Amino acid sequence: MVAYFGDIWNCRYFWLSLVKMDLRSRYRGSVLGMGWSLLYPIAMTTIICIAFGTLFGMDMQEFAPFLMAGLTFWNYIGTVTVGGCQSFFTGESYIRQHPAPMAIYPLRTMLGGAFHYGLGLGLVILLGGIMHGYDSPWPLLTLVPTVLLLLLFGWALAIIFAVINVRFRDTNHLTELGLQILFYLTPVMYPASMLQKRGVGFLLYFNPLVPFLDLLRKPLVKCGEKCGEMPDPMMYLVAALITAAACVAAVVALRSQERQLIFHM
Repeated sequence: MVAYFGDIWNCRYFWLSLVKMDLRSRYRGSVLGMGWSLLYPIAMTTIICIAFGTLFGMDMQEFAPFLMAGLTFWNYIGTVTVGGCQSFFTGESYIRQHPAPMAIYPLRTMLGGAFHYGLGLGLVILLGGIMHGYDSPWPLLTLVPTVLLLLLFGWALAIIFAVINVRFRDTNHLTELGLQILFYLTPVMYPASMLQKRGVGFLLYFNPLVPFLDLLRKPLVKCGEKCGEMPDPMMYLVAALITAAACVAAVVALRSQERQLIFHM
């Protein structure tokens, strides 16, 4: 494993150039360029706040940063899963020519999604500062380990879905369908307390995305009179265990299939 990660690091200029190429090609010829990455969460947050904020009777100072944090997180998860399904096929020409570690292609997908997520997270922090301000900068610092866990988790997911999709091509379509279902079962647009009040709070314990959402939102959302809270250390432990499980699954999947993948592409 140490040698394998060493090979990935030695190829860093290669996969970084692939990420830069993806970003440039995505916005080539666009007037707003990377501004589209900011416009989408702003537009969706505005529309949903108007439509559902009134329906739920939410305080907009709390609901707007809460919602935008959830939407930017969900966009990242969608990128690493759906985009991860195609990561080997996107890099097929390079795979056939250059004997690099296969894990760099899901890494390419994850880093592209992480770039846009970073822009969105910065916007969430700014929105929270405008809406309600922050009582202390210390809770915001907890976002650093949270984002690192999220990046590692995203890379593992991208590898898992990439390997499965090479062997079973319907994975991409099933993933899109599964994400649509999971979106409504995950407290992205609504507080987790709404599920608990309706007697279906047990769904939160089986959803591996909920701990990450909690860690991201606690420092950014106004809770009562307090603006931003320190996340629960137990939630860090749960998120770390979920990340570790995803990493083990990714290692096992890639280790068993890496040399055979090219024959199935």
